[in-house]
Amino acid sequence: MPSKSVNGRGGEGGQSVLRGVMGQPFAEQVAFFRQKLGNLVPTRAWDDMVRDAHDHGFMVAGAMQADLLADLAAAVDKAIAEGRGIDAFRRDFRAIVARHGWTGWTGEGSTGGEAWRVKTILRTNAATSYAAGRYAQLTADDFAFWVYRHGGSEHPRKWHLAWDGLVLPPDHPFWVTHYPPSDWGCSCYALGARSAAGARRLGGDPDKKLPPGWDVRDAKGLLPGIGKNWDYAPGASVADSVSALARKIEQWPAMIGAGFGASLSARQRAALADAFGDFVDNVGAGPARGRSMTVGALRPEWVDAAAARGVVPASAEIVVRDEDVVHIFRDGKLHQIDRDWYRQLPVWIGRPKAVLLDRRHAGAPTMLLIFDRVGGDTNKLVIAIDYKVHRRKGRFNVIRTGRVLPVTALEVEAAHPDVDIIDGVL
Repeated sequence: MPSKSVNGRGGEGGQSVLRGVMGQPFAEQVAFFRQKLGNLVPTRAWDDMVRDAHDHGFMVAGAMQADLLADLAAAVDKAIAEGRGIDAFRRDFRAIVARHGWTGWTGEGSTGGEAWRVKTILRTNAATSYAAGRYAQLTADDFAFWVYRHGGSEHPRKWHLAWDGLVLPPDHPFWVTHYPPSDWGCSCYALGARSAAGARRLGGDPDKKLPPGWDVRDAKGLLPGIGKNWDYAPGASVADSVSALARKIEQWPAMIGAGFGASLSARQRAALADAFGDFVDNVGAGPARGRSMTVGALRPEWVDAAAARGVVPASAEIVVRDEDVVHIFRDGKLHQIDRDWYRQLPVWIGRPKAVLLDRRHAGAPTMLLIFDRVGGDTNKLVIAIDYKVHRRKGRFNVIRTGRVLPVTALEVEAAHPDVDIIDGVL
């Protein structure tokens, strides 16, 4: 799913809660890592490359051979881009070490040492690519505030806890040196907000002040709570190029996007719903301004079922445009969907009671998503498949309208020979 809309163009952004550092990549994250692959840097020690030099090149401490480094880079890229876990990367790492006869690397010779090294390589690259991708999104989206959130590790760093919930403008000097991650294993992250109220919804406290001494370096030149050479914002030096590359790779095939959508947790969907709720509220009664936001993805089984009937979506991404919000909630419209229910679309979208594929209109197939309601009626959403969205390249699946209908009316629709129930039951 393209991350620029998931991040909430028009609403509060929470890509860090949409896709985890490990296992759920997003376009800018992949883009950041791949733009480094043209510069593979042989190094002897971890600090041969420091700070934002890591934005421009890939290194693994002690990997001096070009072909060894290339294979390691390819393995990390596969792990990040495909959302592969640590076990898969460990197998790749072992095969690469054996193939190249690499010896003398830190951690070699023990199970614990290997586990530490594998985790360090993958986690560090995943965390920094994630942070850099988020930085590209945050700067592109022009948020009024950035919110620092603690990663919730089992062994929290006291300074990182002290920064949790800080709400600061993007140009505050804090972000130059403290944009997370800020040390090895740090899982803190930043979110974007358009208002103080939006920042609070993301766990921020606009009244919180920076602790005294946060920017005072010690005798070794280190800042409190910041690891050596971590006093920089990953991705800041390449944010523009990352955004440009992300636009090229974000149109993943439908089945890949569907898989990403299906993997979102309940917590992640709830966070996306918060952002979408802000999007809906900001639209209000109009007028439409050509904005849009991603609210979810077609499920893999829907993509398969549609393809079996000759309808092959270009992508899995489900989008809502501001004009659709205006249309659904225009004054005096009959059978109107409850607005509070609609604001939670990202939560509901993956679990409808039934999904119908409607091929009655030649060249313009739709999916009808049916949701239970109290009293026997149902909420019906109409998704136009492969619909061209103004101001965005490519084709998407757009929720063009929605209304409340009795089940009997839907049963009549489902009886048409060009309408198939592809998931669930009415």
